Amino acid sequence: MVSQVVASYMMIQNLNMKGYNALAFSIPSGKELLTIFGLAAPVFITLMSKVAFYALLIYFATSMGTHTMAAHQVMVQTYLMCTVWGEPLSQTSQSFMPELIYGVNRSLSKARMLLRSLVIIGAILGLLLGIIGTSVPWLFPNIFTPDRMVIQEMHKVLIPYFIALAVTPPTVSLEGTLLAGRDLKFISLSMSGCFCVGSLVLWALSSRYGLLGCWFSLALFQWARFSMALQRLLSPKGILYSEDTEQYKLLKLRTA
Repeated sequence: MVSQVVASYMMIQNLNMKGYNALAFSIPSGKELLTIFGLAAPVFITLMSKVAFYALLIYFATSMGTHTMAAHQVMVQTYLMCTVWGEPLSQTSQSFMPELIYGVNRSLSKARMLLRSLVIIGAILGLLLGIIGTSVPWLFPNIFTPDRMVIQEMHKVLIPYFIALAVTPPTVSLEGTLLAGRDLKFISLSMSGCFCVGSLVLWALSSRYGLLGCWFSLALFQWARFSMALQRLLSPKGILYSEDTEQYKLLKLRTA
């Protein structure tokens, strides 16, 4: 609570130093509300699809018994802790890509070079995180629990755990580029599609293979996100190759 208040205060001070009035409030017009909705709705759908899929994972895992649930809890917590390391790649994409795609010094070739660098860094980071993240519960499971049955369940999912974790950093860099390019309709539709299909796959695999099926479903979900985002960005009609930017432009909000 205190950290949130301090962070908010620091952001307000930073905005004031740059010439903005962070405490100025105004009632948005109908056109501005539509613009805000056009930005927020696809991002909301994207985030909710990911959260809903992770919630389904927990739901199916908790119905498999105490030891399975405990093993899943350990693995999913270490997984989420490792995936945080890939978020700076997404933030980098969203910070530098807009200038290269729509800015005064627009250069799609430089944008493609930046994306290539981010994907390479993401692949290396994903491989390192996969190795480290898999090695800890594999070699040092007693850090989490001394229960042999829980440890056995943890070891069963190490392969899909590695597969899902390794692809996460390059995936967030690709999705960050799509967000930076305002290709919001595609990313929201693709994420909701991944959620719908992934939920069916999760139900089918978990009912047959248990916790192992849950984690293979997560691996397929992550690789589907990666494949669709990569295909979109490499498409001749994508934001990094198409010279026509009108379909991706959004109306600017009226400044106070």
